[in-house]
Amino acid sequence: MIQIDKALFCDMVKFYGEAFHLPPLAAKIYSYLIFDFEREGVSFDEFVVVFSASKSSISSNLNLLLNLNIITDFNKIDERKRFFVMNEKYMKIRFEEIIEKMESELSLLNKLKAFRNTSDENALRKFEVYSNLFNKSITNIKDTLDQL
Repeated sequence: MIQIDKALFCDMVKFYGEAFHLPPLAAKIYSYLIFDFEREGVSFDEFVVVFSASKSSISSNLNLLLNLNIITDFNKIDERKRFFVMNEKYMKIRFEEIIEKMESELSLLNKLKAFRNTSDENALRKFEVYSNLFNKSITNIKDTLDQL
């Protein structure tokens, strides 16, 4: 069994449940895996014991996390069991999706500005502020991802 800090675990379950729009058990599974610092993996059976949940509930929530690329699974050479770990690449995938959404919104904002074709100084200033915010945020996230 993995050692966890219960208060921190509860905070993480709430945060990741909301951030990733996960059902409660999936958020618990993901949060539990974060405490697997050595990345040894957690078996299906351990999840059943730790969360006192049915095998079908554990299975469907693991499959959800696998389908979302939030976790990955592997088999150890000497065992038939599957083990689950956090997907180390997930944060990069998540932030690349955020960049795509910001770039799409920035494109829409520029099209709206062109369509409106206003000379209203206040409106133009707001468009400029929004555009700068998007551009700086996109650049900052891309630069940070390059460092990972």
